[in-house]
Amino acid sequence: MSDKSPRKNLSKKSEKSIKEKRADKRAAAAEKSFGEKLAGKKR
Repeated sequence: MSDKSPRKNLSKKSEKSIKEKRADKRAAAAEKSFGEKLAGKKR
């Protein structure tokens, strides 16, 4: 039978919450798409 006790590294909080990571990804994607729209209109 495998050991089912909780591991210390799983209980440790990450430096950023999932919501913060998601917000960062959306902000980066918004900047990228905005830049692509400007570049696309020049052509």
